[in-house]
Formats: sequence, C-alpha cells, structure tokens
Amino acid sequence: MAWLLILGLAVSSSIDNLGVGMSYGIRKIKISHASNMMIAFICFVFSYIGIYFGKWISAVLPGFLPVLLAAFILSVIGIRIILLAVPRKTARVGASEKKGRFAGLLQNPEAADADGSGEIGILESMVLGVAVSANALTNGLSAGLIGLSPAAISITAAVGSFLTIWIGCSLGKKAASLRIGSFHVGQFSTVLSGVIILIIAANTLLF
Repeated sequence: MAWLLILGLAVSSSIDNLGVGMSYGIRKIKISHASNMMIAFICFVFSYIGIYFGKWISAVLPGFLPVLLAAFILSVIGIRIILLAVPRKTARVGASEKKGRFAGLLQNPEAADADGSGEIGILESMVLGVAVSANALTNGLSAGLIGLSPAAISITAAVGSFLTIWIGCSLGKKAASLRIGSFHVGQFSTVLSGVIILIIAANTLLF
C-alpha cells in the first residue's frame, strides 16, 4: 500500500507538468535535457524539504493528528488544483496578470522564456522549476506526516517531472487540438492530478 501512495503522490506532483510541456511544444519553445534535469532536481529538493518538515510536525503532534493534517492538506491541494483547471471566462484573464510571478507561470508557462529565444535556458528553468514544484513541496509535507520514505518520494517525483515535461514537449502540436469534454489535454491532466490527490487524501484517512 505504501508504494501505491508513493506512486500516486509522484504522479499527482508531476502529471500537470504534462500540460506545461505541451504548452511549450505547441509554441515550439524548446526545453533541453539539461534544463529539464534542473527542473527535476528542484522538484527533488522541494520534495525532500517538504518530507522532513512533515516528519518534524509528525513528531510534535500527538496520536492521529498528523494523519488528519496530511489528509486535510492533500484535500485542499486537490480541490485547488481542480479549480485552477476549470476554464475561465476571458473577462477574468486580466485578473491572472495580477498574481505573483510563479503563479502566473502556471497559467502561462511560455512566460518563463523571458528573453524570447524560443528555448528555456538553465536560469529560466530554475524559475520554472520553482513554479512547477509547488505540488512536490506540499505533497512531500503530507508524505512526511504519514511516514513515507523520503528517498522514494523525492526520486519518483523528480523522475516523473522529467518524463512528463519531455513527453508533453514531444506531443506538442499533435495533441493541441484534442479535447476531453470542455477541457483540452493540458487542463485534463491538471484535473487528473487533483483527483489523484483527493483519492490519496481519502485513502490516508480510511486505511
């Protein structure tokens, strides 16, 4: 069961990166393997930080409280991710511009190509890595609260991040026109990420 939770958290941390990768593929913005590895490394570090912070909280809180807190955090994250993927009216587009830089990158990933070169460089990948690794940090926190392996969580999250961005970039234009209901493929992957996190939250409480 622990390995299922680890894989579920890894998938939920990285599957929305598929949409980020596709956004670059559609716009023909390249991400080199070196830049992608930098993003994966940041994901690894964020996961590790979250896990050890979660373990510290778990040692402080008594009894069943760490599990309840982990389930609550995962539920909030899952719901927020799903809401972020819901198509918004064009009238609200301006509102997203008022958000912080990192939050704006999740809505418009191409903004990470600050110099307009058509390629995400190492420095740009660091900024992008921080933006897309927020889920890894919070998922790591929850994993630490319920006592999952730090190495397993961090490594699977980093590998998942690298693979989903690479696959997303490769798909690019081919999948740009595909829709699943009212969602395009990138949005659907984000919704799926949120649903997986909610399932893990329920599993944490029930088993």
